[in-house]
Amino acid sequence: MLDPAPEPVMKAIAREVNLSETTFPVVISDDEYEVRIFTPGDELPFAGHPTLGTAWVLGPRRWRQTSAGGTVVVDADASGAVMTVPDATLTEVDAAPCVAALGLAGAEGAYLATVGGMTHVLVPTDAPIDRLVPDPGAVAAAAQGAGGKSLAPMRRVDDTTLHLRVFLPASGIPEDPGTGSAAGAVGVLARRLWGTKADVVIRQGDEMGRPCRLEVHAEEGDVRVGGRVTACAEGTFTL
Repeated sequence: MLDPAPEPVMKAIAREVNLSETTFPVVISDDEYEVRIFTPGDELPFAGHPTLGTAWVLGPRRWRQTSAGGTVVVDADASGAVMTVPDATLTEVDAAPCVAALGLAGAEGAYLATVGGMTHVLVPTDAPIDRLVPDPGAVAAAAQGAGGKSLAPMRRVDDTTLHLRVFLPASGIPEDPGTGSAAGAVGVLARRLWGTKADVVIRQGDEMGRPCRLEVHAEEGDVRVGGRVTACAEGTFTL
C-alpha cells in the first residue's frame, strides 16, 4: 500500500487529533483508494465509522476502499455514505468475565465478532446499558481474554432500534461514539437472538454527548452499514 506520510508522522497526528480513528487515504484511481487507520494508541486493519467519513470527504461516487483488513465498496453522496461489508464470523465465548467487567445485571451470552480483521466482543442483554461506567482495565482484560479488541454491550429497544455501546480502552479509546465495523454483526446477531427486522437503526454515543445513528441492513450475505455524515472541523498540520 502507498503511505501518505511516514508511519511515525501518522501515529503522531492520530495522537494529536485524539479521535477514535484518524484515516490517511491515498487515491489511486478515479474510484479507488487505499487507507491506513490509526487510533490514538494503535493501527486498525479496518474500521467502519471512518470508512464512511473518508469516502464522503473524497467525494460522491462508488468507491473501492482497500485497507489492511481487505476491500469494501462504499457508496457516497452529498448527505452520507453506505458500505457493503462481508458477513462477520460470530463465535460464542464465555460471557461471565464480560458481564463482570461491564457491571451488567445479566447477559444473553457473549459473541466474538470478526470482520475485516477487527474483533469485537458483543454482549447482548435485556438490561439497560445507558448508565454503565465500567473499569477500563477490567474491560481491556475481558475483551482480550475473549479474543477481541472491544467489549460491546447491545440491547434491543424495539424491532427496528438497537442500543449499542463500545469500549476499546486497549486502543486508547475509552468509549467509541460510533462503530461501523461492529454494526453489521450487531444487526445480524440481533436478528438471530431477538427476531428484529432486517433494517435497523443502531443508537450509539448518546452517553458521551456525541450521538450517532447507524442504519444497518442485516441480511446474512447482504450486510450494509451507513448513515449521514457531517463535517465538523477542518484545519492544516504544519510538520
